[in-house]
Amino acid sequence: MCGIVGYTGPREAGPILLDGLRRLEYRGYDSAGIALVTHAGELFVEKRAGKVAVLTDALGGEPPTAGVGLGHTRWATHGRVSDLNAHPHSDCTGRITVVHNGIVENFRALRDELAAGGHVLASETDTEVVAHLVEDAYKGDLADAVRSALHRLEGAYALVVMHQDEPDRLVGARLNVPLIVGVGEGESFFASDASALVAYTKKVIFLADGDVADIRPGTAVVTDIDGMRLERLVDTIPWSAEAAEKGGYEHFMLKEIHEQPTALRSAMAGRVRRGGVCLEEIDPIRDRLANVNRVELIACGTAYYASLVGAQLFQDWLGVPARANVASEFRYSPPPLDARTLVVAVTQSGETADTIAATRLARERGSIVIAVTNTVGSAITREAHAAVFLQAGPEVAVAATKTFVTQVLTLVMLAADIAQQLGRRTKAEEEELVVALKALPEQAERAIELAGATEEMASRYAEAAGFMYIGRAFGYPAALEGALKIKEISYLHAEGYAAGELKHGPISLLDADVPLVAVATRSAVYEKLISNLMEGKARDARVIAVATEGDKQIEQFATDVCWVPDTLEPLSTILAVIPLQLFAYYVAVARGRDVDQPRNLAKSVTVE
Repeated sequence: MCGIVGYTGPREAGPILLDGLRRLEYRGYDSAGIALVTHAGELFVEKRAGKVAVLTDALGGEPPTAGVGLGHTRWATHGRVSDLNAHPHSDCTGRITVVHNGIVENFRALRDELAAGGHVLASETDTEVVAHLVEDAYKGDLADAVRSALHRLEGAYALVVMHQDEPDRLVGARLNVPLIVGVGEGESFFASDASALVAYTKKVIFLADGDVADIRPGTAVVTDIDGMRLERLVDTIPWSAEAAEKGGYEHFMLKEIHEQPTALRSAMAGRVRRGGVCLEEIDPIRDRLANVNRVELIACGTAYYASLVGAQLFQDWLGVPARANVASEFRYSPPPLDARTLVVAVTQSGETADTIAATRLARERGSIVIAVTNTVGSAITREAHAAVFLQAGPEVAVAATKTFVTQVLTLVMLAADIAQQLGRRTKAEEEELVVALKALPEQAERAIELAGATEEMASRYAEAAGFMYIGRAFGYPAALEGALKIKEISYLHAEGYAAGELKHGPISLLDADVPLVAVATRSAVYEKLISNLMEGKARDARVIAVATEGDKQIEQFATDVCWVPDTLEPLSTILAVIPLQLFAYYVAVARGRDVDQPRNLAKSVTVE
């Protein structure tokens, strides 16, 4: 949630901040604002409800000249969407300003205390208390004042503070919410993630929980909350600014759907070999994996659907019980966790609050933890014993596409590696999997090509009252993800169901206005799935089937067919979801929706 950017250095801060906010807008777009200490020594603040373009218009495209400033794009938690509640927020003196992502859980008590002490708080937000706490603590050193204020906060935060009287300095801090420092030549940056900075520097410091960073042009000092100096590594971002641009596509989502073959190749690079699959990232914990007697996967949203595939494969290939868990529920009814439990935490951003909290619980109870994430340096990597990266490149659209298919692929490779290590799969099975994996990127390209008809097809379904998505076995996660995609970006109601459950209630929804979308690719349960199509057709529902190329009978049961190449059943989820992504995209476009920034959603959920 929310995007933060900060700059101090010799260049004009305003244009850098606005560019960074545009790149971070997928994190929140209820409102936006910037604060600058101008070259004349004045504190300038402008903020507006609405997207970054509204803020840019308010500035007339020409923010005041300044060498230091901070900016924010908001996803509202406390307080309605308004100019007043937009960040940045200032103190009573008007000399201190702050931007914040997260939740101050004790803000009501702090507001009451501050008001009783004579402070006037203008907004409805929890963030404003931070500016006033820093005001009370300020004795001439901004970093000391920020550290003092942090001792009073409960909850989660990434924040950056600026003082008019220290015009080349920004102080930031993080706890359970991401914040990074960019290190340039004679200039320094803050940002919620690297996409805001990569056009200016690829050198970054991933701050850890409890870190406080004090930056000036070209320097960054990191301490803990008590002022103890800490050493933090400077990492290099492996992708370019161009990778986070649209590249001629109308939307980021469409671009990222078309990037999936490349993302699949990248995810397999160095991991799929002639003799099998090997993930070197888990080498440090291989000796512990021999004793695993249960696997628990934890994830939210799209990552949870990917985890359903992983759970089935861990169980089938390792011969131990495995299940996928919704991370937000995991802590409140946890399974038995011990040193023989392998916990796989799946999160695109690596900063999903519910998944991190569940991971910490598992580690506290002695379980082996492997993180599967797309983000190097993210919080989940510090909670896990090993981290396996998707290597999918930046994903800007709020609705996940290429990170879903690479999550599924990475879980397939992880399960295959561990099963091979433990001698649970034959050499012939491994060789068959390697052949199928190597063919997968080209097959994904073919699936995109075959899905070219989805644009015209979507125009005929754009006014449907809702959709029912069904699948069995490995088709079930694809059905769930397909339903989620159309909900997220078109705002049409859609349900994803295990196909066998159709008769147990949901079938009552089917009629001429509620189409049935079925993942009917080649599988061991294909004939059972066909019977479900017939049930839908008998109730006058239009039937859309995702089917395997060469299927001779599917067209007699379906109104429309989306074809995908044939592959091993455990990999079929990856190919089946591609036409469902494109169908959702074109339905949303036909309905005039904001595909990349759907209402009420943000890319990563960093608060519980």
